[in-house]
Amino acid sequence: MKTIRLRDGKERSLQRRHPWVFQGSISQGQAESGDTVRLEGADGRFLGWGAYSPTSSIRVRAWSFDEAEAIDEAFFERRLRRAIALRERLAIQSDGVRLVHGEADGLPGLIVDRYGDTLSAQFLGAGAERWRPVIADALLRITGLQRLYERSDASTRKLEGLELRAGWLRGDGPTELAITEHGWTLGLDVAQGHKTGYYLDQRDNRHRFSQLVRQLGCQTVLNCYAYTGGFSVAALAGGASHVTTVDSSGPALERARDNLRRNGFDDTAHSFADADVNAYLRQALAEGRQFDAIVLDPPKFAPSAAHAERASRAYKDINRLGLKLLAPGGLLMTYSCSGGVGAELFHKIVASAGLDSGVNATILQRLEGACDHPTTIEFPEGEYLKGLALLRV
Repeated sequence: MKTIRLRDGKERSLQRRHPWVFQGSISQGQAESGDTVRLEGADGRFLGWGAYSPTSSIRVRAWSFDEAEAIDEAFFERRLRRAIALRERLAIQSDGVRLVHGEADGLPGLIVDRYGDTLSAQFLGAGAERWRPVIADALLRITGLQRLYERSDASTRKLEGLELRAGWLRGDGPTELAITEHGWTLGLDVAQGHKTGYYLDQRDNRHRFSQLVRQLGCQTVLNCYAYTGGFSVAALAGGASHVTTVDSSGPALERARDNLRRNGFDDTAHSFADADVNAYLRQALAEGRQFDAIVLDPPKFAPSAAHAERASRAYKDINRLGLKLLAPGGLLMTYSCSGGVGAELFHKIVASAGLDSGVNATILQRLEGACDHPTTIEFPEGEYLKGLALLRV
């Protein structure tokens, strides 16, 4: 077993059970990609077991802080069973569920989603990559399923020195699937869809949006960065008379159209715009249009804190335009999925947008990812999705 020794004073984060060790914290030791290493303080005291990544700035991701715990097949069996058992206790209103959420489940670099009878997984870290066959077999054994699609094609793998990869890891068959969510039916494609195929983290926010649309009597709705139309389905299910769905991806809009039809909504109740959202908002403002409810769910503008300043300007601009397009008494649901933009900063950005637009709003609710995307007290960086439900006053 190879040993990684930390610089004096750099052991505190591991003592708080934070799973990351950065390159600059290491005084000596190295290993091959994915090797399990022993982490020690400057005085030689045991701190944890972790997976080594020679190319990443996060040089080690901790598996365990128990010196007596072996990192072997039984370890991954235990961790996976624990993660899946947690989801079974949560009474999630969908057959689309995140089963493993990386560091929050003690399995850094591993994401696993279940879509009905199919699993979709991302092996994003060197350690998860090393144990990939063991993890795949354990997942099928625990869930009783036979199909596992791999979506290890996220750009973050390059930071780990890993090649991008996608395809059937276990089993085969069609990649176009459908899940149920709060009584709705939503189609997806595990091979072509974003992330592992769909945005399960917004499941409960879509349901909340439907509730608020009905409660507030919103009739005209604008869904921006709509992807495959989950919030559009939610709006019409909440009683809206018309939804405009905007995205810059034609294939995503086609799936959105299909999802609306799956749920029995007439074509006259919705329209689609294949357009840049920022340009669309400016054009709508120039035309003097207004909407009773607006959703702003953009892609990640700030992958890290280093990009926060530039991202802040982008978030402010779309929220300024969104607030100006909102009818008095209207609802704005606005989000950031950027890990580099915290909840407090996002609130300040939206507040600044309100000042610039001359629009005041009441915060009805602070929003976050669904419960199967947990944030632990030891790893606050896991809280990437944050949002605000605002009522224009």
